Amino acid sequence: MKHFLQFSDFTRDEHEHLFARTKILKHRFKNYIPYQPLTDRMLAMVFEKSSTRTRVSFEAGIYQLGGQAIHLDSQSTQLGRSEPIEDTARVISRMVDLVMIRTFEQEKVERFAAHSRVPVINGLTNEYHPCQVLADIYTFVEQRGSISGKTVAWIGDANNMSYTWLQAARTLDFKLNVATPAGYPMKSQRGEMLDLKHLEVFTDPMAAARGAHIVTTDVWTSMGFEAETESRKKAFADFMVDAEMMAVADRDALFMHCLPAHRGEEVTEEVLEGPQSVVWEEAENRLHVQKALMEYLLLGKIDS
Repeated sequence: MKHFLQFSDFTRDEHEHLFARTKILKHRFKNYIPYQPLTDRMLAMVFEKSSTRTRVSFEAGIYQLGGQAIHLDSQSTQLGRSEPIEDTARVISRMVDLVMIRTFEQEKVERFAAHSRVPVINGLTNEYHPCQVLADIYTFVEQRGSISGKTVAWIGDANNMSYTWLQAARTLDFKLNVATPAGYPMKSQRGEMLDLKHLEVFTDPMAAARGAHIVTTDVWTSMGFEAETESRKKAFADFMVDAEMMAVADRDALFMHCLPAHRGEEVTEEVLEGPQSVVWEEAENRLHVQKALMEYLLLGKIDS
């Protein structure tokens, strides 16, 4: 049994398999070809952080594969009443086939997985967002081919997305340029030293974007840090992705954002809605890569 709690939980070969399966599953979806290998399988979706894309993509995905979904949150379950996460895991995993959790601390997902009898997927934590980066990289593969040897420029906050991009760079062998304001640097994550072979750190976002094949960003204030909103707006004022920044990237560079986006803060309207933007393709591809992920976790490698 495998879990998907961090991007680095899977090998390069496993990720390549997911990308290949995503292409097939997306083709079937677009051509109304039924494919339901997960009939009678049940997905429990546990939300301690609210979401639009995560809920819709997982719920629609499991239905399209023939399964069913149960939506759980801390307001309507014992999750909000101090039941130990280990006890919750032991109970839920006896009743379903797969669990997706979107919560705060990575430790909580790992504790749940350690006591689960079924595969567990990290739908987002403060530390990592592997499903989103999986969709982002598939979007690049779909549009431009292999990401190996390419350069990704991360502009803005050193948050869960940036750390997941770094894991992906190590796993799939590409370079990550990270530009953050003074006072908001990337740090060693959960005991891991920063991989300087695949990472270059900048204080100048234009320098980080120069020659990049992907320019990507996220909101300046992630969920749970709302008290820092005003101070972050000041610190990040020079880190908005605009047309000038995209102009110094590779001629065929793509702009990515995991959404929701704050137009006029981390990205301009011109870039978000421009010809290099693939944010809507990214959002749709969450559905398809997660179908490939659920198929793999429950059925193993399928090539047909």
